[in-house]
Parts: sequence; C-alpha cells; structure tokens
Amino acid sequence: MSSVSSIAISGLSAAALWLQVSANNVANVYSSGPLPDAAAGANFPSAFVPQRVDQAARTDGSVSTSVKSVSPATVPAYDPTAPFANAHGLVAMPNVDLGNEAVQQIMASVSYAANAAVLKTDAQMTSALLNVMA
Repeated sequence: MSSVSSIAISGLSAAALWLQVSANNVANVYSSGPLPDAAAGANFPSAFVPQRVDQAARTDGSVSTSVKSVSPATVPAYDPTAPFANAHGLVAMPNVDLGNEAVQQIMASVSYAANAAVLKTDAQMTSALLNVMA
C-alpha cells in the first residue's frame, strides 16, 4: 500500500468517527437529566454527555483522532414536567448545538468524499504505471 493510500485511509477513518460522534450527539440532544447539584437526581440517570472529535496531523501526513467530552457537558433548561426537575423547574440538557452539528456532519461527509477520491486516484495512477511498465 502506498503512503498516499495510508494517509487517505486515516482520513477516511477520522471522517467516519467524526460523523459517528456528531450523529450520536444529535440522537441524544433531548436526553436530559437532573442538574448535577440536584439532591433528587440520585434516582435518575444523568444527562447525556456530548462528545467532540479532535484531529491532529502526524509527521507522516496521516491524522490521529481522539474523542473528548464537551465542556460544559450540560446546560440548564426549563422543563417543570420532568420528574427530576429542581424546585425552579430546571433540568440538565446536553450542551449540543444542532446548527453546529449539522455543519460538522457536512464537513465530515466532504472530508470522507475527498479521501475516497484520493484513494481512487492513487489506484488509477498505480494501474496506469503498471500498464506502462508491462
């Protein structure tokens, strides 16, 4: 496998992880829980903790990824009907911005497509080189 292909494959893996993490954030955007300091929250599961993907370039041109929790993980929201709401009707909602997640998903899909195109072009160039040499 050429170095170009290994770099593109690392980009494909990073884009797939990026999309997976963003989709998980969107799917759990309404997974609320008690506020972290709520005394009544002990009987209920905590709110979903959204994540983000950090990418870093390696010296060989590939990328490495790490998944980290978003900070702050939750924001207070008004939902007095929730059984775990505090005396003021507040609950902890995941700190997920749907607009930002849409942008993240578009960027991940474009990155995936670009890396797939690099793989295809590398395969075509290798094939053409082998045909010339034969």
